[in-house]
Amino acid sequence: MPQRLARSYLFVPGNRPDRFDKAVRSAADAVIVDLEDAVPPADKSAARAALAGWLTPSSRVLVRVNSADTAWFADDIALCSHPGVAGVVVPKAESADDLAYAASRLAQDATLLPLIESARGLAHGAAIAAAPRVLRLLFGSIDFQVDLGMNVTEPELLPFRLQLVLLSRVANLAGPVDGVTVEIADAAVLRDAAATARRLGFGGKLCIHPSQAAAVNDAFSPSADEIAWARRIVAAASAAGGAAVAVDGRMVDKPVILRAQAILASAAP
Repeated sequence: MPQRLARSYLFVPGNRPDRFDKAVRSAADAVIVDLEDAVPPADKSAARAALAGWLTPSSRVLVRVNSADTAWFADDIALCSHPGVAGVVVPKAESADDLAYAASRLAQDATLLPLIESARGLAHGAAIAAAPRVLRLLFGSIDFQVDLGMNVTEPELLPFRLQLVLLSRVANLAGPVDGVTVEIADAAVLRDAAATARRLGFGGKLCIHPSQAAAVNDAFSPSADEIAWARRIVAAASAAGGAAVAVDGRMVDKPVILRAQAILASAAP
């Protein structure tokens, strides 16, 4: 699946090269090799070297580098010029300047995915979303709560999620990617979280275990009923030739048609 349409983004620790191939073979649409949170400081260089030895243009992955204020950032970004890197996940993104440095050192077709994990990052979200090469915004919901001193359940994060959706739309980006669900063994919690994110306008979700990918893909894909509804709308609008028309007892206007067209586009292989 093209990166722009990815629904599930699976993290794999950068210090576990034995898991790289398994992650690529999983149901995840995109794989993020994590050189940041998953790797202890003493293992940073070894993890980078292991990734460099594994990368291949035939299995392109994303790389979460260490943040711009660390000693590892420059070397991580240098690695990301490899043709096997499809894009860079920039953690703790708080300014367009951090993104500009990364963008200047990437392969021509590589993209940036800023991870919004702080109040400053969200406050500067418009500039970050508008920066060159940004594909979409990612929500680091757990770190975001820590930064704001919050101890909340998911509903309290609603205003911040909606703001990310709004920032993405203004910048003409794809829907943002929601944060991880840490309950690996509770499939119902994951399904509910993914369904809620999709209703809010998110386009995908971060995953921390391969078993989460299939459920996330399903949540961010139109259902058979949605596809059937969209086909009825598009067919009726086409037959009406611009005249007013009703489908399923409801009037169909331009926003409804656009929504139906979007559903069919997202369902295309």
